[in-house]
Amino acid sequence: MNCDMNDLKDSILQLKREKNAIIMGHYYQRGEIQDVADYVGDSLALAQQAAKTDADIIVMCGVHFMGETAKVLCPDKKVLVPDMNAGCSLADSCPSDRFGEFVKAHPGYTVISYVNTTAAVKSLTDVVVTSSNARQIVDSFPKDEKIIFGPDRNLGSYINAMTGRDMLLWDGACHVHEQFSVEKIAKLKSEHPEALVLAHPECKDAVLKMADVIGSTAALLKYAVAHPEKVYIVATESGILHEMRKRCPDTLFIPAPPADSTCACNECGYMRLNTLEKLYDCLKNESPEITVDPDIALRAVRPIRRMLEISARLGL
Repeated sequence: MNCDMNDLKDSILQLKREKNAIIMGHYYQRGEIQDVADYVGDSLALAQQAAKTDADIIVMCGVHFMGETAKVLCPDKKVLVPDMNAGCSLADSCPSDRFGEFVKAHPGYTVISYVNTTAAVKSLTDVVVTSSNARQIVDSFPKDEKIIFGPDRNLGSYINAMTGRDMLLWDGACHVHEQFSVEKIAKLKSEHPEALVLAHPECKDAVLKMADVIGSTAALLKYAVAHPEKVYIVATESGILHEMRKRCPDTLFIPAPPADSTCACNECGYMRLNTLEKLYDCLKNESPEITVDPDIALRAVRPIRRMLEISARLGL
């Protein structure tokens, strides 16, 4: 489709109305996609919105596992993604067959899986968590509960440290949050001594030790909005800066850079696969469509709904 960006946005919105579709966008999406989305949020918020929408079509602008989560929660709805190749390095680090063997090798353990996993891994899980609710959900279990936590070792290690637990961790990680440079963050701190470091708990421990605030994407945004007079170095995927700058236009937000690049920010290549052009084609053609094996979906929906129930009970 050859037209300028405003025409493209108008065409997307028209298709959305005609098809009774809802567009959901993650905070890590391109800014122009966030601007046309009906709802922008982190993984927990997107799951909550998917569970209650009355739209006929859900267009999930994020990565593949987010589309799967929406489909599992809404099996009667058509769930589309702009680019089926938009995967997740963290989900890829936890193949369901290997994780299943790991779970079988540790009988008697409660299995807690991060939302950044495939539906097949969720089907092996007792309760799903996001970075927004992981600590609170872990704390809802007895202190002596034997827990397997997967797949993010950094988030699991952080929760262990915060709760005094000794969860058994799967050895997975997000390539974006693994790449932040302690040295480059320290250099930014020396250039901006007044700046606070905001860090996602998927970051390595060395980065978290430098952080003034640690939290989910939504929690970091909430903190910045509540304290707009500050200067921030942001150690999470740089897509969140779009919303931060919209909400706090007079605040200086500095993206924390990766170690192995000359780029000043750290982007997820998978998230960037989605574009306005692909979003338009996706809505027009109602493709690519997410499908999940019904047996896997039946098992996977239980831990997701358990997460939503616990989150609602805890006021999250």
